[in-house]
Amino acid sequence: MRAVHVVLPDGVDDPERASGGNVYDRRVCCELAATGWFVHEHVAPGTWPLADRTTRQRLRCELASVPDGAVVVVDGLVASAAPEILVPAAPRLRLCVLVHLPLGATTDDGTVRGDESVVLQAVAAVVTTSGWSRRWLLEHYGLDSACVHVAEPGVDAAQLAPGTATGGHLLCVASVSPGKGHDLVVAALAGLSDLPWHWECVGSLRRDPDFVERLRTQIRALGVAGRIDLVGPRTGAALAASYAAADLVVLASRFESYGMVVTEALARGIPVLATAVGGLPGTVGRLPDGRRPGLLVPPGQPAALAEAAGRWLREPALRESLGDAARQRRATLAGWDATTERISRVLAEVAA
Repeated sequence: MRAVHVVLPDGVDDPERASGGNVYDRRVCCELAATGWFVHEHVAPGTWPLADRTTRQRLRCELASVPDGAVVVVDGLVASAAPEILVPAAPRLRLCVLVHLPLGATTDDGTVRGDESVVLQAVAAVVTTSGWSRRWLLEHYGLDSACVHVAEPGVDAAQLAPGTATGGHLLCVASVSPGKGHDLVVAALAGLSDLPWHWECVGSLRRDPDFVERLRTQIRALGVAGRIDLVGPRTGAALAASYAAADLVVLASRFESYGMVVTEALARGIPVLATAVGGLPGTVGRLPDGRRPGLLVPPGQPAALAEAAGRWLREPALRESLGDAARQRRATLAGWDATTERISRVLAEVAA
């Protein structure tokens, strides 16, 4: 039986720490097991990538327990921040790093970039979750292109969301934290008070409590408290119900390597309003005729968000066109079986 050891960040199954990376890790572990891999899970405790000495020692001991020659997949949130552990282990283990988001792409800190580069150059393979991430790694770290692979997240089939006549039910599914740009959307929507809209924000309120409090203050100050709901994390049927009620998914991320919420929306035929940053344009995608199933705006610009949201709310013809494009894009989305097949192929090469 093929065996793989997977090092996961702490809290991978905690709804309060929900993220695209955690969902991806969990689904891939389950799908690999279902396709014949014997999956040994190892949890890296602590807060990565900012882990203390004790946490790093525990990771070192965890890897030391893995037998020589074993295939090991390490989440990039852990691996890229621990060169002193991963690099010495590379000759003994067959290491593969799963990079959801290049840490170096989020900072100009030379130490962060140096640590990540050293790790990724030492391991047998790198799997990224978007073509954008792969290009970034090749450009900035000079990795061997034959060792850097792409396995985009899959998406489960879902029923079409019916939508409403006014298009005014807006949805965001993301942790309420600075990187997701909730504050930009609040500023944009506050200028559209004459239009019928309601914004539901699904996602953890514990990732950055100070930001959440500032956001609540901003909402009250702009007079839109009755039109914006911060509902906290949702999973399963509750999350599906939020999608089913949505007309438009809004994701104003300041940075994003893929954006799984986009494909979750498109799987239900829901158009998206997103920032043209990182891998998001590729995730939104285009139809063969060049149409996008949503609207893209520059990052960090509330005025651009307001203009796009205003068009969506004021123009029924635009809503119809984008809805049609989203339903067509829905038919092109791949499932998790495709993701797992790509990763399985990489792991088989590493094992060989």
